[in-house]
This record gives sequence, structure tokens and C-alpha cells, in this order.
Amino acid sequence: MRAAVLGLWLIVTAAFAAPAAPFREVKSVEVVSLRSIAGWLRQHGANGYLGADVADAMGITRNEDGSALEAKQRGFRNDQVLRIAQILSDDKRDYVLFMVQDPDGQVYFYLSTVREGLKKALVSIPGKNVVAPLEPVEAESSFRNEVLYWEDKAATQ
Repeated sequence: MRAAVLGLWLIVTAAFAAPAAPFREVKSVEVVSLRSIAGWLRQHGANGYLGADVADAMGITRNEDGSALEAKQRGFRNDQVLRIAQILSDDKRDYVLFMVQDPDGQVYFYLSTVREGLKKALVSIPGKNVVAPLEPVEAESSFRNEVLYWEDKAATQ
């Protein structure tokens, strides 16, 4: 019995003592991918803008005159899903914003920076007139999927 308890204690202790390196590795991979996506958008993105309502919801400071922020953007639609990626055109900010509209009309927003990765994730549910933060686990998983999607687009377009 003591051996079983000791074995269980060793397993639990090892689990809590394990370094968090794999998470950090994933984050560094995301940052490298975000740099690549941002560079691709700067070079191949169309001129557009980030609407004031989206900037406000995401906590992005608008221009002093309240005008929309200029951005470079690309968008693709497939399987009834619309995806848009944007970077702000000014050199002071390194934001990369991903927006995904699903077939039900819900719009997911993922705000990241090239240096730090995911900063904020929201979902807009138009039928209910609700904008709510995503749970961290869901946000991180969905954000990684968007990074992979856009990294693939940047490599093949």
C-alpha cells in the first residue's frame, strides 16, 4: 500500500514540477508565424480600414480625429465561412487582427501582436446583439487554427 501511495505522490509531484516549455515553444512558433503573416499582408494586402466599432471593442486606440484606422487586409470565403486578416498600416502598432464569420452569422475576433501573440478574443452574436469574450481555452485553440490557416495562405498565394 505504501508503494502505491508513494508512486501516486511521485506522479503528482512530477506533473506539477514539469516545466512549461512546450507552451512557450508553441507561443514562439505563433510569433514567428504572425511575423510571416504580417509581412505577407504588408506586401500583398489590399488597402482597407479597421472600423471604429471594432477598434473600440478590441481596445485599439483610434486616431485623434476619430476616423477609422487604415489597414492592409485580405479575405477569403470557403464553405460558407468568411475569413479576414488585417494589419494596421501605421508603423507604431504591430496588431494583427483575424475575423471569422461562421455560417450562423457569429463573428469571432482575435487580436494579436507580432511580438506577443494573442491579446484578446471576442465573439459577436448579431441575432442577440451581444459581444462577449471567448473562454481562454477556446480562444487559444481557435486562434492557433487561424494562424495556421493564414500561414498556409501566405505560403501559397
